[in-house]
Amino acid sequence: MAFALTFSFFVGVGVPVLIYSFTPTGLILVGVGLMLSLIFVSIALLAAVYTRDKAKGIGIAVLLWLYFSLIFDGLVLFILFQFADYPLEKPMLVLSALNPIDMGRILILLKMDVSALMGYTGAVFQSFFGTISGTVITIFVLIFWIFIPAGISLRKFKRKDL
Repeated sequence: MAFALTFSFFVGVGVPVLIYSFTPTGLILVGVGLMLSLIFVSIALLAAVYTRDKAKGIGIAVLLWLYFSLIFDGLVLFILFQFADYPLEKPMLVLSALNPIDMGRILILLKMDVSALMGYTGAVFQSFFGTISGTVITIFVLIFWIFIPAGISLRKFKRKDL
């Protein structure tokens, strides 16, 4: 399943980007897209292993995707507005690591040099994620997002009574 989804993403997005925009930003876009495909396959496998009913597993996978793509950002904005009087630079870096979509989005935006459009948080992200070590840390966090849910689901599947 992971191979099919990553291959279809590569054919649909990767090939045109590599043909028409073979730049570091284009390569980062393709790499982040491939990693996000693998991340959500591993999260979906985790949801499928922990539920007995197929429909419930699909529903949980869709809700997790909805959480990571929309709800998480709303919660982060709520936290930012509630604690606006406090320095939240370091907690924002940690909160960003808890969402793979945000990590990918930040990495792509910083490689496009549009961090000025992100305001004060863009300056904070640029100071951390804009460096080589920040990019490497971001890639390792995304790799952890692939292997941790996949490892947990594989261990649960091996112990599962079929």
